[in-house]
Parts: sequence; C-alpha cells; structure tokens
Amino acid sequence: MGLALSSCGTIRESRGYVVDQLLLDRVQPGIDNRQSVAATLGRPTFESQFGEPTWYYVSSVTGRRPFVRPRIRTHQVLAVRFDQAGNVIATDISGIEQVAYITPDGDKTPTLGRERGFLEDLFGNIGTVGAPGAGAPGGPGR
Repeated sequence: MGLALSSCGTIRESRGYVVDQLLLDRVQPGIDNRQSVAATLGRPTFESQFGEPTWYYVSSVTGRRPFVRPRIRTHQVLAVRFDQAGNVIATDISGIEQVAYITPDGDKTPTLGRERGFLEDLFGNIGTVGAPGAGAPGGPGR
C-alpha cells in the first residue's frame, strides 16, 4: 500500500545552475572580474549578446506528477553585470515574477507570399531544370 501511494507523489527536479548562496555572496562588485566569477560560479548558462556584458545563471526547480507535464515550482536568474574592462558592476537576482508565458497562436506560422498547394509543391519545378538562363550545364563560362 505504501509503495502504491509513494509512486503517485510529485517528482522534483532541479534544472540549470544549482544555486549556492555561499558562492553567490562571494561575488563582490568592484573586486571580482570575469575570471574570478568563472572560478567561483562556473561558466554561465548564457551571456548577453547586446548591451552591457552580462552573464546569466538560470536555475529552475520543477515538479510533476507521473504522466503529467512538469510545472515550474521555483525559478531564479542571477545576472552578473560587467563593465567594459571585465570587472563586476553588480549582481541582480530575479524570480518567477519575471517569467513571460507565451502561448503560440495556432499551429501554423503566417508567411508572406502566395499559398501553394500540395501538387504545386510536388510538381512546381518541372520544366525549370535545364531551362535557358537557369544555370544549365554547358552554358557560358563552362
């Protein structure tokens, strides 16, 4: 009976960076640089591509019941911002309140252009292979 009840419990998983508050407290603005942050916290989950140089460490804890899609229980993003010389300017922590849930609209992506049917896709190139000016073998420059 106990085995049956325990199999219906919630499965908890940690994903991404495992947050260690002791290590986070060791990163000091004005003292640390990229090398010391990498040595203390490890490589970031991802880096900013635009704007001021920032390293992001993303951590999530999910929970799910068997046969059900996982749900985020806790979510945390540590952002370590650097100046142009590579020194730490600031560290910011944000939580699940900053997560944006996006729901796609339908199962098709709208595109510009004309709609082609199945047969047009299948037979649309017949007659264009080897046509004059279409880059046929033996043309000018060959």
